[in-house]
Amino acid sequence: MDRSDIRVLVLDDEPFVLKLMARMLTNLGFAQVCTCQSGDEALAQVDVPDSVPDLILCDLNMPQMDGVEFLRKLVEHRYEGSVILVSGEDVRALHATETLALAHGIRVLGALHKPVAPQDLARLISQWTAPSPRPARPSRAVYSADRLREAIFAAELTNYYQPQVSLADGKVFGVEALVRWNHPTDGLVMPDQFVGVAEDNGLIDDLARVVLVSALAQARAWQDSGTPLRVAVNLSMENLASLDFPDFVAAQVAAAGVAPHSMVLELTESRLVQDLRIPLEILTRLRLKRFLMSIDDFGTGHSSLTQLRNMPFDELKIDRSFVHGGAADETVRAIFEASLGLAQQLGMQTVAEGVEDRSDWDWVRKTGCQVAQGYFIAKPMPGSQVAGWLSAWNARVQSEGLGALKD
Repeated sequence: MDRSDIRVLVLDDEPFVLKLMARMLTNLGFAQVCTCQSGDEALAQVDVPDSVPDLILCDLNMPQMDGVEFLRKLVEHRYEGSVILVSGEDVRALHATETLALAHGIRVLGALHKPVAPQDLARLISQWTAPSPRPARPSRAVYSADRLREAIFAAELTNYYQPQVSLADGKVFGVEALVRWNHPTDGLVMPDQFVGVAEDNGLIDDLARVVLVSALAQARAWQDSGTPLRVAVNLSMENLASLDFPDFVAAQVAAAGVAPHSMVLELTESRLVQDLRIPLEILTRLRLKRFLMSIDDFGTGHSSLTQLRNMPFDELKIDRSFVHGGAADETVRAIFEASLGLAQQLGMQTVAEGVEDRSDWDWVRKTGCQVAQGYFIAKPMPGSQVAGWLSAWNARVQSEGLGALKD
């Protein structure tokens, strides 16, 4: 679409800023520019069928209706165009507003600081594309506890494995077992659709035991093929309610012929636990049996400093929300580095989750973090595909320079 055909609305309470922005847009080739000094005036423009703006430049700090409230009103008025945020507020306020807009489903091209530079405005506007019809969201299947129980005992659950690699030299460090449901009619069902059902209906122990036994069998197969891999298995706090759990885990590991120190038990605390006596006893006994203990998704939910103080963890996994994009995001970077520093002071190994691209990889490996996991390395895959991936990864390490850092 030619720029002269794109309708742009500028919302700001300062007349001088409106004139300046309108002039910049005209110089960039936009012929249909509308300016508004209040949110109500802008919303009235949004409601005119033949002149709905394709793009809105929205100031945040305005009297009466501020930019944050205006974004919510845009949703109520069913606005489907794009937005650029403009403000003199600090980076964190802009980031919070951008996150809120995205949560509302508004397409945000980015944020600009006042005074706006023409080249920065041009850069963001160049990302604009005409909105495409929003596809109807497919309805998510809802599974009953009885159907999940049947799936567990009918061996419909299977493990996928996501590799973890050493950031120092690119060598494969291990894998994390991630459960999937091979549903006979719905196909591959992700864990967020059934793990909560298991936790709510007393099935989480049965589910965890199936995942553990399957992971141990796969670990033994890799061991026998000459490529032993460290395997991490996720546990819920709900799994730590039975005092015989450590003996069950130890017996299964012994039966599989796998060393306890090659197994990592990752704890994800999705719910707040009031009485820690039994979970703490179980975790400590597992640690004494030489299993490695990892705190998963650190910084989210109930994964907290309290856990680090009370429980015998060897490893800290930094959640992907504090990893991906950290090279360019000051707030993400600060939280990541604080988590990393804490783990290092406690003598814990660190794993960066959510390493999604080369930028993430290059940044994280320079921080001193030890292990990386994410789509840049590999997506989760069936155990049968890991050997082939290993060969391909080793070739990537050589061809893309992912090996040892040079001084």
